[in-house]
Amino acid sequence: MAFQQGLSGLNSASKNLDVIGHNIANGNTVGMKSSRTEFAEVYASSVNAAGGVNQGIGVSVAAVTQAFTQGNITITGSDLDIAINGAGFFELTNPDGTLSYSRAGMFKLDREGNIVNNDGSQLMGYPTDADGNRLSYNTVALTLPTASPIPAQQTSTITAEFNLDARAPIWNSVTPNTPLTTYGTSLVAFDQQGIEVPVTMAFRKVANNSWEVYTGVNGADPALSTPFTVNFLPDGSLDTATTTIPPLALSSVNGAFNATIDFSNISQFGTAFGVTMLDQDGYRPGQFVGLKIGEDGVVTGQYSNGETRAAGQVALVNFRNAQGLQPMGGGSWSATFASGDPVRGEPGTGNYGSLRAGALEDSNVDITAELVNMMTAQRAYQANAQTIKTQDQVLSTLLNMR
Repeated sequence: MAFQQGLSGLNSASKNLDVIGHNIANGNTVGMKSSRTEFAEVYASSVNAAGGVNQGIGVSVAAVTQAFTQGNITITGSDLDIAINGAGFFELTNPDGTLSYSRAGMFKLDREGNIVNNDGSQLMGYPTDADGNRLSYNTVALTLPTASPIPAQQTSTITAEFNLDARAPIWNSVTPNTPLTTYGTSLVAFDQQGIEVPVTMAFRKVANNSWEVYTGVNGADPALSTPFTVNFLPDGSLDTATTTIPPLALSSVNGAFNATIDFSNISQFGTAFGVTMLDQDGYRPGQFVGLKIGEDGVVTGQYSNGETRAAGQVALVNFRNAQGLQPMGGGSWSATFASGDPVRGEPGTGNYGSLRAGALEDSNVDITAELVNMMTAQRAYQANAQTIKTQDQVLSTLLNMR
């Protein structure tokens, strides 16, 4: 009888329609990977297989697999939307402490500064220093200090790059003398609480290839300070052998402190005086105002004091057998024995994809192909139903024979 074959065909076709319907329903789901029903024929064998004849008894669903192909990337403009362009999965720690893996990069900040998805699962990454250098291969939940400001940093080094005009007259060689204010610059340093300490520098040529540097702090007249001398070689570069630069004494309401002066890149050429770089490493406290995520996964916080500070690096994981992952819903998967253990890596290295911030990976479902598959599956269902109907007619004819 063909009832068994027809019934197995109906069940398999129904399962196929379920899978196709699931694909179509998730055509707009971020990071969704389409599924495919894989069938296998079923045979009945005699006890003595060597002399018997195998008989087909229907079909079964051997597996439902997912196609981990790249979906289109859509620009969203949201800082915490992340798309993976290439291989890899985000690693997430679920609220119950278990791990899951996802391609859906729709993340947000919770009230504690954790980067989480819509289910509250935390995005995992590598800890880094403030410059984005990885400190460990062990992943931690990525967190930004949104609740409290970053503390102030006291100025410890002042770095300057400038050119002193080699054509300038030597002090006291002309009448009237060149004013001390002719060649000078200024900047703002900070004490340990982020209070501003204005600093002024003035330069006076006292001999060929020799200049005096005067400094003024907190509005003091530089001319009243004790100068130090910088000397230059005939080629215009700083003569480090004969130049000694003392630390600059700074002070504020919180006390006195010193800052190192770095003049290693100053020069004396026959061109106009000009400052090309003037910097110091202190800053005032700052509130968190935004973030950016690089292609290498480094998450950088931006603060109201103009500083940026890395808060970690997004980690990607991959599997030897991605088909062995268990779908959990919500756009995530869990590892199984079949998938193997996750292998972590950095975005953009090896076979791991790069990250695109401000974008999301679309579902890889091809709606047109799924509609064609649905029509084919519907015809297969009707054909199997027809075999049952025909077998019923045959059986009815036999029963009605007289």
